[in-house]
Amino acid sequence: MLQGFDGGMLFRTFDHSKRPFFLIFVPLLKKDDLLLNMDSNLRTVTTADGSVTLFLPDRDETYHSVHGAETESMHVFIKNGLEVAANDKAKLKVLEIGFGTGLNALLALLFAEKNQIAIEFVSTEKYPLQKEMVLQLNYGKRLLADELFLQLHTCSWNEVHPLNAHFSLFKHEGDFREANLEANSYDVIFFDAFAPRVQPELWTIEVFQQMYRLLHPGGILVTYCAKGEVKRTMKAAGFSVERLPGPPGKREMTRARKSD
Repeated sequence: MLQGFDGGMLFRTFDHSKRPFFLIFVPLLKKDDLLLNMDSNLRTVTTADGSVTLFLPDRDETYHSVHGAETESMHVFIKNGLEVAANDKAKLKVLEIGFGTGLNALLALLFAEKNQIAIEFVSTEKYPLQKEMVLQLNYGKRLLADELFLQLHTCSWNEVHPLNAHFSLFKHEGDFREANLEANSYDVIFFDAFAPRVQPELWTIEVFQQMYRLLHPGGILVTYCAKGEVKRTMKAAGFSVERLPGPPGKREMTRARKSD
């Protein structure tokens, strides 16, 4: 058997006596090929509550639940995350893993305005969406906040932006694991990475240990994922873990808490 490399492809030839040669081309995939050039493959999908999400055909993965993108975000991250963390506080510091469509950030901004709470929102994203794709999302229109939604996406990365009297945004472009984030400083973490089968590297004990260190004592982490293996990994990282009713189409979600 001979093998070689040509134009990003591995080729192998097999020589069996009295049989013809066979040439087989096998694509060589880099680790980051999982999500590189996503925008060229992304499609919009209207979910059950009328809000739009994005679908990545190559991975059979949506950014939000098809049973309702806005409904899921409100249930998981606002009702069971931000509202619980607020608990009569005048200000909060929020860390989001996966800025994505910007829906969670928009809902947090509107929560801050409505409840007159100062929110410092830090979000990380390794693969930002292009403007053409952002313009296909209807969250701003549905929530009567078109201008604010566009600001969330168009404000520069790696800088603090006060978007109104109650909400500031810092977007980190890059891998969350490499971000320079202060330990013991966050009240709540929105863990909104792609599912474990798509991004397994973000669901490891090392990542959960890192998030544990970033939270204030008593701080919480919320995620849509309720897999048994994920909850066991959270516990191994030091969290106490709660099973909560999930949003439409999902039986459960998970909230984890750092000890006081």
